[in-house]
Amino acid sequence: MLSRSLVATLWLLHFLPLSALAFVGNALGLVLFRLAGKRRHIVLVNLRLCFPELDETQRRRLAREHFKVLGRSMLERSLLWWASPQRLSPLLHVEGEERMRKLVDAGRPVLMLTPHFVGLDAGGAAIAMRFDSASIYAVQSDPVFDRLLLRGRQRFGDQLLLSRQESVRASVRAMKSGRPLYYLPDMDFGSKDSIFVPFFGIQTATIPGLSRLARLANATVVPCVTRILPGSRGYAVEVGEPWADFPSDDVEADTRRMNAWIEAAVRSMPEQYYWVHRRFKTRPPGEPRPY
Repeated sequence: MLSRSLVATLWLLHFLPLSALAFVGNALGLVLFRLAGKRRHIVLVNLRLCFPELDETQRRRLAREHFKVLGRSMLERSLLWWASPQRLSPLLHVEGEERMRKLVDAGRPVLMLTPHFVGLDAGGAAIAMRFDSASIYAVQSDPVFDRLLLRGRQRFGDQLLLSRQESVRASVRAMKSGRPLYYLPDMDFGSKDSIFVPFFGIQTATIPGLSRLARLANATVVPCVTRILPGSRGYAVEVGEPWADFPSDDVEADTRRMNAWIEAAVRSMPEQYYWVHRRFKTRPPGEPRPY
């Protein structure tokens, strides 16, 4: 019952102009910063580990800014689920689309490196409005939100959603069929299939899937970052230059390169990275857990 009420509230909110929705989202984020003690603790631990040069006051300020854009992303998802393409399209600015278009038109498999910034769902919608693409989907525990997320991600174009439980071959087939794969490799999925490579100077359990998928599909890696813009300006989706000399013969070196690139992207807009995730929960043997 609660989930249905939340969905109804989100549906009503999507009628607001973006400037008003952003204001409400910022306010929600500040409330969450106050009340969501467990998540606030996770964010502050992550910021302490990644930005030791900041003092406590600076880290708390950065954490508040993070919760504000997090609140925005939660409420503005209503636009991705219900707003018309005519309303939504002008809010999703894509830079570098022609780079990916050339690769797709040339028949090259494309693997999009998409870190966990809070605007990534808007980025996914922007790509889906321009390309028949594929992405990996995690089933939600709440069936109401699961149906809503599934529907929202399939609104535009001919989108293929792959379950995390499906084999790697399904992702490879999707790329070889001409669908860019919107791939998010920067979460802690435990020690199984992970390797430890540096991220902000910390040995971090990381799935080396980017290197392996690129090799299996003979795919070109194209980085993609989505930035939430202030007020009513919408979202900027930045499709970067295709990576040269990737993958190499060294999976660990490739994964180090990936994490170094993600770190640089995070430093360019640190408040917008998904800090509520326990990115460092899996530790090398003998290391204490930071949370």
